[in-house]
Amino acid sequence: MKFPVVLHKDPESEYGVVVPDVAGCFSAGPTVAKALEAVQEALALHFEGLVADNEPLPQPQEIDVHVANPDYQGGVWAVVDFDVTPYLGRAVRFNATLPEHLLQRIDEKVRHDHRYASRSGFLASAAMRELAS
Repeated sequence: MKFPVVLHKDPESEYGVVVPDVAGCFSAGPTVAKALEAVQEALALHFEGLVADNEPLPQPQEIDVHVANPDYQGGVWAVVDFDVTPYLGRAVRFNATLPEHLLQRIDEKVRHDHRYASRSGFLASAAMRELAS
């Protein structure tokens, strides 16, 4: 999944990174690249904790949802691709029947929206969003 992150840099400090859709998830690094690498570890630790506590996994929102938040004013936005599949449990194959037109629309979305690596990823993401609401 692609999570929006916001980077801040104050004089005399490292680059700080906040993940708005994952409460309390932040990291830092001496360069933008190192800060973005560090946020991967921060996300992994957060997701491990959520799974251990049997809490729902957060869903990323569009950057536009967060831009007006004064906490992120002056920050630089980026997107971090984080693989949530290790936190969903083992994969189970199943058969599903969907209308042909719906399946074509899903496949088209997967081809053009880089948040989804596959049809299964799209369906899993849609299911997680629905279950979180």
